[in-house]
Amino acid sequence: MESLKELYRIGPGPSSSHTLAIERACKYYMNEYPEEMRVTAKLYGSLSLTGKGHMTDKIIQKAFTKRGKRAEVIFTDDFTKKHPNTMELCGEKHSMTIYSIGGGAFSIEGVPYIVDPNVYPQSTMEEIVSYMEQNNLTFVQYVEQMEPGIFSFLERILETMLKTVDDGLKAEGMLPGPLQMEKIARKLYERKNTTQDPVEQRILEITSYAYSCSEENASGHTVVTAPTLGSCGVLPAIMKYYDVHHLASRTQLMESLAVAGLFGNVIKSNATLSGAEGGCQAEIGTACTMAAAACSYLEGLTVSQICYAAEIGMEHHLGLTCDPVGGYVMIPCIERNGVAALRSMDAMLYAKHIGAIKKNKISFDMVVKTMNYTGKKLPLELKETSLGGLALVLPVDKEKI
Repeated sequence: MESLKELYRIGPGPSSSHTLAIERACKYYMNEYPEEMRVTAKLYGSLSLTGKGHMTDKIIQKAFTKRGKRAEVIFTDDFTKKHPNTMELCGEKHSMTIYSIGGGAFSIEGVPYIVDPNVYPQSTMEEIVSYMEQNNLTFVQYVEQMEPGIFSFLERILETMLKTVDDGLKAEGMLPGPLQMEKIARKLYERKNTTQDPVEQRILEITSYAYSCSEENASGHTVVTAPTLGSCGVLPAIMKYYDVHHLASRTQLMESLAVAGLFGNVIKSNATLSGAEGGCQAEIGTACTMAAAACSYLEGLTVSQICYAAEIGMEHHLGLTCDPVGGYVMIPCIERNGVAALRSMDAMLYAKHIGAIKKNKISFDMVVKTMNYTGKKLPLELKETSLGGLALVLPVDKEKI
């Protein structure tokens, strides 16, 4: 498996596949072919269908303009490409076919993948746990052994997550686009003071943190892929809650990000993180899985209980569709982040108590395999194309996108 640095990325919203990866790919093209001054960017599949709402055209033009170059963006109706997130960059002399493969990562047709896939020799959770048992390691010690020095990186990831939450809680006004959605994270946070019920207070607080990150993402601001930008509010909401209430030290929070990252990496290696490939189960399901593993670690659960919590986090998102209204990462995406953050804590509690009573029959690896199979069976209309689901129930005037 690849480094956690290839899982957690810091970049502009609103979509890891439609903005972050595309921005990185444009920069790669310009570094390879600095002589190209005018480029045509052709978008295919999901990149084309939801590119307007995801600001794909704007991020392409911004990337090239920063280098004194010009880019024309063409949205095509072609679904025949190898990958649902395909972009062709065509200059006067050089062309490049790019696949945005989820979580801000991209690959290039005809070019060997440049990231080392063998930072973690193990690729399934069963293999990881077996190695840990043989070498008497915890999850954190395993990560430290495989990636010495990773915690300086995770510290930056944690600080960015917490800052994004804080920034979102201060923000007011409307989100961009024709949906006319108000930023409500701050109001949600303030509502926790309207009740004396500690359970309601906890729910409102965690939800406000998830909304905060998601609204920052929808605004095109800087966020962290965890594991994607569409699901960027789930894990930071848990980090912020444990930080505010002094339930964990900063070191413990960084350690929990390492644990969460392992589970995200297993999903990335054996299935997909892309909504265009696997539906929202690949994004929100993975985010819930990672957050469930993180808070289980912070609560001192055993290795088997952490695996159980992560499995619960994914199992009950199986089949979740990706149907953003108008192609914007707003409906149902923002609310979905809040729900998944709360569900991650429920998964931890289930693992803590049910896991103490009986052994789980469905392993984490089994549910990852099932998610991958389910994603392949989902129809095109329900995989980040805005051609079905909620995107049809609440249609948006395409002329306003």
